[in-house]
Amino acid sequence: MRICLFSSKPYDRDSFLAGARPQDWQLQFHETRLTAASAALADGCEVVCAFINDDLSAPVLERLAASGTRLIALRSAGYNHVDLAAAQRLRLPVVRVPAYSPHAVAEHAVALILALNRRIHRAFNRTREGDFSLHGLSGFDLHGKTVGVIGGGKIGQAFARIMHGFGCQVLVYDPFPLAGLDAIGARQAPLDEVIGQSDILSLHCPLTEASYHLIDATRLAQMKRGVMLINTGRGALVDTPALIGALKSGQLGYLGLDVYEEESELFFEDHSDLPLQDDTLARLLTFPNVIITAHQAFLTHEALAAIARTTLDNIAAWLAGSPRNEVKAGA
Repeated sequence: MRICLFSSKPYDRDSFLAGARPQDWQLQFHETRLTAASAALADGCEVVCAFINDDLSAPVLERLAASGTRLIALRSAGYNHVDLAAAQRLRLPVVRVPAYSPHAVAEHAVALILALNRRIHRAFNRTREGDFSLHGLSGFDLHGKTVGVIGGGKIGQAFARIMHGFGCQVLVYDPFPLAGLDAIGARQAPLDEVIGQSDILSLHCPLTEASYHLIDATRLAQMKRGVMLINTGRGALVDTPALIGALKSGQLGYLGLDVYEEESELFFEDHSDLPLQDDTLARLLTFPNVIITAHQAFLTHEALAAIARTTLDNIAAWLAGSPRNEVKAGA
């Protein structure tokens, strides 16, 4: 059986080749993104393994199905980039990795908080140039601050547990009742309370129609002045242009992003020798109180191994006639 992996990097190759699999499974690694133009690379491959910025729209799925693809195996938890209705019409099952290492993403969110608060990025650049002054590097104690968590799944709860360890008051918003928050030092609260009371707000919810641009100009205005906003979830949870006005006015005091709404043409590739064409991103990068990382929160050895293991297990389960971790339209 042939398995075609798009958007694959050396770390993907290493983790998948290290995973246990039948000897007759042939893994084909392609660094290129899956698009209508590159879909021909999967001709004759029963399984296409795609990542978050690959194009899985109806035309691409139709091209894949016509050339022999029988399964779409996602190397991600999110699946908003897949036209599930088209996949169902084409009888193309779609399986995903619902969880790999919630600690990886949660810990990266905390790393962004600490770096922004204590100006680590600015201090690093200064000392490398021989400037050992401290002006402009003052931070604040995390202890006693209110931290809001939007999304109470595994990642959100792992993040809440860490922030409780710093001595923070933790408020969690989730549209569904959550059990066990007392044990991790958190309390479930309505969205307006979480938005309005938090000194630090971290996004850990999936991207849905309801959560699209959840953080917009109106929500930003409801936050405490000088709030810190962290997004390691999905780029489109935030109306990015609205952030610029909030940063300029001081309403938003700190911003840490690991995801970006228009990242698909930028992230995971080296564009350092080209002028940045995205004006919004270029503007954000000029602010000293903004840190942007290129969707690396998932990138730990443990998470990569778990992604490969679950993906290969998903393929094996599908071959056995009992698909696992399948997502369907309307589910």
